[in-house]
Amino acid sequence: MNAMIKQAVDHWHYIAPLLTKPENEDDFNALVEALDELLDIVGDDETHPLMGLVHQLGDIVSDYENEHLPMPKGDGRTALAFLMQQHGLGQSDLPEVATQSVISEILNGKRQFNLRQIKALCERFNVSAETFLE
Repeated sequence: MNAMIKQAVDHWHYIAPLLTKPENEDDFNALVEALDELLDIVGDDETHPLMGLVHQLGDIVSDYENEHLPMPKGDGRTALAFLMQQHGLGQSDLPEVATQSVISEILNGKRQFNLRQIKALCERFNVSAETFLE
């Protein structure tokens, strides 16, 4: 048996839990915690010897999230309200999109976005059109 395989066999019971697909939320949470610890160790150093493990663990965590914890569907009104709040904007701060009263109607669900407004919002906030499409 070559030396690398022997070391893997000798230490596998320590490594296997980090490379095993989580079967439940507790397993998932343990992997997320391990990934957080690894990221604290590795930092931004892409050449760190543990970066391969970070990538593998990140893929496993991401696969679980995509399968078991999908992102909830949002809507354009919620996205606009969020973006306005994040940028400290009021309804009258988007004149390139629409008047204050139209922005108010959109946010209150009384009016839908039109294509011109979506294009203006995409340019203003540097997001894709899907952000505002329902």
